[in-house]
Amino acid sequence: MTSAAFDVLGIGNAIVDVISRSEEAFLGKHGLVKGSMMLIDEARAEKLYAAMGPGVEVSGGSCGNTMAGIASFGGRGAYIGKVRNDQLGAVFGHDLKATGVSFETPSATSGPATARCLILVTPDAQRTMNTYLGACTGLGPADIETKRVAAAQVTYVEGYLWDAPAAKQAVLKAMDAAHAAGRLVSITLSDSFCVHRYRDEFRALVRDKVDILFANESEIKSLYQVDSFEAALEATRKEAKIAALTRSEKGSVVVKGGEVHTVPAAPVARVVDTTGAGDLYAAGFLFGFTNGKPLAECARLGGVAAAEIISHVGARPEQALKGLI
Repeated sequence: MTSAAFDVLGIGNAIVDVISRSEEAFLGKHGLVKGSMMLIDEARAEKLYAAMGPGVEVSGGSCGNTMAGIASFGGRGAYIGKVRNDQLGAVFGHDLKATGVSFETPSATSGPATARCLILVTPDAQRTMNTYLGACTGLGPADIETKRVAAAQVTYVEGYLWDAPAAKQAVLKAMDAAHAAGRLVSITLSDSFCVHRYRDEFRALVRDKVDILFANESEIKSLYQVDSFEAALEATRKEAKIAALTRSEKGSVVVKGGEVHTVPAAPVARVVDTTGAGDLYAAGFLFGFTNGKPLAECARLGGVAAAEIISHVGARPEQALKGLI
């Protein structure tokens, strides 16, 4: 296997986040389920945006956040995702490339606008996401350069991509290209509601195509339709090659065959906004993994990154993560 130009190549929905603080009454008034991610159309996006309080706009998207985190650790990252050649598309591309991540996917010149996610953060730091996918749905197999995939140690994808058929085909092409080049494939399950929509497909992926699985406690219990984390862990052990399972303040558990590593959460003075915690955990873990660290140390680095991200509003690091390790 040849040396890799990138540690991680991420494939995801290229989204600009609009983050606003909200009371729970606002969620109830607008029929929103706290802690969930809902797909919305452009009209719904405009209505919610008009009703929201003051917001902070920042380039986001689950996988984009992870790639920015890897760059913040000093890792070498690349990203594939679709934006429109509009103002938000330019913002997304500039922000991601400014972190040091390579981003060369051509922008769409027609069709829906660049995607945006309206994120409402309640006083308990939970985030409720309302996503207009827009230009994201234009991502397809033609956007996957197999040579670029082969140049990365790990290709990392987000489960949210399964909501767009063309994007799913793009991911499957990338997974096959990675394995053909002797590289590894990783996926995050993204959201328990996403798992519910594609449970059978995700389980088949875990068994047949994925080398490193990321999931939080609710997602992994949903995947295996069990009531306890312990039961989910046992089911995961039987199907996943390597799985990193996050449990919020309880830290994370990494399983690989007979190995089980339980790693406590990194300390954080105050939880402000949990947006991006799982994304940044994956960043720390993958940075450690692609730099030859033991699995327990990979999990520790993931916890360090997650602790930084939940200490402030927004899902991109406010300080260089390499300075925290």
